[in-house]
Amino acid sequence: MSKKYFLIGLVVMITLSSCADDFEYVPVVSNKIAIGKLIFFDKNLSNPIGQACASCHAPETGFSDPLLRDVSEGAITGAFANRNSPNLAYNVFSPERTYNTTDETYIGGLFLDGRSPNLQEQLRHPFINPVEMNNADIADVISKIKKTSYYSEIEKEYGVAKTDEELMSYIADALASFETSKEVNSFTSKFDYFNKQLIKFTDDEKKGLSVFKGKGKCAQCHVLEPDERTGKILFTDFSYDNIGVPRNEKNPFYNQSTAVNPAGANFIDLGIGAIVSQPEHNGKFRVPTLRNITISAPYFHNGSFKTLKEVIHFYNVRDVNPNEFATPEVLENVNRDELGNLKMTAQEESQLEAFLGTLTDHYRK
Repeated sequence: MSKKYFLIGLVVMITLSSCADDFEYVPVVSNKIAIGKLIFFDKNLSNPIGQACASCHAPETGFSDPLLRDVSEGAITGAFANRNSPNLAYNVFSPERTYNTTDETYIGGLFLDGRSPNLQEQLRHPFINPVEMNNADIADVISKIKKTSYYSEIEKEYGVAKTDEELMSYIADALASFETSKEVNSFTSKFDYFNKQLIKFTDDEKKGLSVFKGKGKCAQCHVLEPDERTGKILFTDFSYDNIGVPRNEKNPFYNQSTAVNPAGANFIDLGIGAIVSQPEHNGKFRVPTLRNITISAPYFHNGSFKTLKEVIHFYNVRDVNPNEFATPEVLENVNRDELGNLKMTAQEESQLEAFLGTLTDHYRK
């Protein structure tokens, strides 16, 4: 079998069944997607080898950390960044970062702090980040790509690159093709089938949806309106918010070398506020999608909450029982309007959790 048809086969293999069945999907056959998938799972592109994109963003956990760590470890043993590895699925639909003057919030961008304006630009960073894949520079990445079995397929698909930068743009494009593919963003949750009126929710799931739309105020940021570009419900408006998350005192980033973390244990994560140098946005992070939320623990930017039950309770009573939770990491700009005193009963908290369980992909009857 030629490499070309092998690559196509990689995509075809993820087809689950006949497209006549509304519970299945057939991914678009694309060599770019297949190449991107090979790069995404390639553990030979780090320094030292052994770390792939999938090491921290695995399919079985909604493309988040498969080991459910507060903060993922880099290619070098003991190397940690300051953030929890986010679920990559569906976040790729985030638009380029802009400022909404009406709502006084930034919208879109990649990474939890929005520091990359678009997907192709974002995909370059992990390769050369010392606490992720730890390559010295782009030239180091390119030298490894040229030794892979699929390098010839990159040239067939994109042409011969004249420079390292041009080849890196091909790599980023292939990765973006994979990350925006149906394998990563399948829209196959129980909610999707319920929304198509193909199945019914349990009584608790229905009541949980009502709480989500009403008393819980979840839909104010995790919107239920279809995205204009995709026509799909993404469960995020890609805005930024400081919800009063406390420090995670067990975050291993506090113990990193001064070269990585000059502030040591005094480090404060200012979110997008640090990126745009605007104090009025300190402590704000991009609203994540809720798709696959039940399988992508721990939660929030620093992994400070271990279960979804804890998260829901925090949203509900943060301002009612302040002694139950540690002080917010960033005290200014905390959202006091849409969470903190939602007056949900314990039963409603449980029903909301039941509804969120319907957002996991690959649901089966």
